[in-house]
Formats: sequence, C-alpha cells, structure tokens
Amino acid sequence: MNPNPTSTATHNVPDAHGRYGDFGGRFVPETLTSALDQLAVEYEKARQDEQFQRELDDLFKHYVGRPSPLYFAERLTEACGGAQIWLKREDTNHTGAHKINNTLGQALLTLRMGKQRVIAETGAGQHGVAT
Repeated sequence: MNPNPTSTATHNVPDAHGRYGDFGGRFVPETLTSALDQLAVEYEKARQDEQFQRELDDLFKHYVGRPSPLYFAERLTEACGGAQIWLKREDTNHTGAHKINNTLGQALLTLRMGKQRVIAETGAGQHGVAT
C-alpha cells in the first residue's frame, strides 16, 4: 500500500455533453442514440418550462400527497438520549415509496413529447419490464 497516495481530480457533475471526465458518458446501443438525443433536448426544454413545473408540482401535491409529513419520533428520541429525531414519512406517498416522484416526471415528459410508449427505470434494474 502506498503511504503517500496521490489524489486524482473528480467531477461532481457532468459536462455539457453529459460526460464525467474524459471517458465518462452514455453507453447505449446505436439504435437508441437518436431517441436519447431527442429526450435530452426535450428534458432541457421541460426543465425551463414553468407550466411543466407547475403541472408536476400539482401532481406531487394532489396525487402523491407531497409534501410528505414529518413525524416526531418521541420514544426513539428518548431512547437515543434526547437528540430530536424526526422521520420523513415517504411511506404515506401514493404507492408507498419515493419512486412515484421519478415516474410522474417521466410520464409528463412522455406526454409532452407525444410518445405512445416509454421504457422507464423500475428501481429493480428491470428496465421496461414493469407495466
């Protein structure tokens, strides 16, 4: 083991092309490249579109139940010596988890693009398998 390790530069965010460092980037089959390029353009437009953001926020509030409540865990606080412990209740979200947040954003973007089908990340690595 080297007693004097050298540090290497790291990047916390991707560059304008979505790459992390010289070689980081998108590794997908060529048949998906144009669709992903289109998705990137539409995503950037949606990010800047106040109407899109309002619609997404409305879904979060009226469908998901956001903001999800905070719960003061009184007995856990006591058991841990008095430091206040609060729990953010993601389990109260519609579907019972945080995954609905990403799902709604993907669905709205799909509608905005006029697409009839979407392949989305499912949280378990089974991309496109969940219905």
